[in-house]
Amino acid sequence: MPLALLALAIGGFGIGLTEFVIMGLLPEISADFNVTEAVAGYLISGYALAVAVGAIILTIAMTRLNRKVALVALLVLFIMGNMLSALAPSYEIIMLGRIIAALCHGAFFGIGSVVAAGLVAPNRQAAAISMMFAGLTSANVLGVPLGTFLGQAAGWRATFWAISIIGVIALIGIIVLIPASAAQPQNNGSILSEFRIFTSGQVWASILITVLGYGGMFGAFSYMAFTLTGVSGFASTTVPWLLVLFGVGLFVGNFLGGRAADKNLGRTLLTLFIGLVIILAIFSQVAGNQIATIIALFLMGGFGFATVPALQMRIMSYSTEAPTLGSGANIAAFNVGNALGAWIGGLTISAGLGYASPLLAGALVTLAGLIVFLIAALSAGGELRRSTATLEVAHENDPAFHITTAKPVNQG
Repeated sequence: MPLALLALAIGGFGIGLTEFVIMGLLPEISADFNVTEAVAGYLISGYALAVAVGAIILTIAMTRLNRKVALVALLVLFIMGNMLSALAPSYEIIMLGRIIAALCHGAFFGIGSVVAAGLVAPNRQAAAISMMFAGLTSANVLGVPLGTFLGQAAGWRATFWAISIIGVIALIGIIVLIPASAAQPQNNGSILSEFRIFTSGQVWASILITVLGYGGMFGAFSYMAFTLTGVSGFASTTVPWLLVLFGVGLFVGNFLGGRAADKNLGRTLLTLFIGLVIILAIFSQVAGNQIATIIALFLMGGFGFATVPALQMRIMSYSTEAPTLGSGANIAAFNVGNALGAWIGGLTISAGLGYASPLLAGALVTLAGLIVFLIAALSAGGELRRSTATLEVAHENDPAFHITTAKPVNQG
């Protein structure tokens, strides 16, 4: 694998760290700026909404640019946003810094995936893309707890300075290591013609499933620092290490979820959503027990992030004419779900329902995503309906039939 992939992975690590580390720092930021927990949580929602906007607008705006130039510009934006957050004298300024940093998130991963694939032979492109996204996964497993620990030990501003330095390292790596041959701009048809994918009901269903199904888990996780200290009774100094456990869960879940989705997309999503609803609901009731909390935290990470590759695969299978735009739209949907989940979780806390209430709210939001998925998957062209039809044909033609699943096709 070329070293240029390492530069992309470092960029992904920094961006993932920016998105998720804020959760472990909310108590300190809330106290420093004298705002409520719910208002501090808007730093999560604001970032997520900005990612949703940037994933579509910046990806489209940079489609015709040299991809290396585009990545450099996105990382400069990222560094500026994190430096502004580190220097912020007020809540409003740190919110602005978060939004500026967030704008590059979706476009970086969308354009970076194309660059990563262009760095290697065709038979190694998936491995190259996964290496870039390993940076994002590593940010959750190691970066977030270490960033939280740094913020608690040296002040939350130190974490944003550290992220800015990571951005500079990634920027230098991209400038030095990415060859021009892998960074040529896209010159295919009209940009407007790609928007035809949004005439597909299944594409819109995929977006809504992502918003609700993933948003419920993220909303519960957004206030996890408050849940762990205020309900489970853990000391604040243990929060970073508990987030390591959550990160291990998401790492395992992401790996196993991708393998399962390759075998049967519909049944994987159905199983994961049912499991996630049950785990969130049970977690909300046992959060006062530390041993149960540790188990539930791992399972929440595992089931929650196991849905990510399957959700991404679903929308790309229904947007074959413009998979990059479909993928970007789903990145936006993930972050709309993040904002929605964090907002709903904040409402439950503001209503006086306690720090475990975001977990139950998350279960209900994920349940709504499960219902939408069932409706879409069992409708015309849906994966569960196709699986049933394939099973019936196999049964008619062969008494010793076995289950096969047709690959999803675009239902424009």
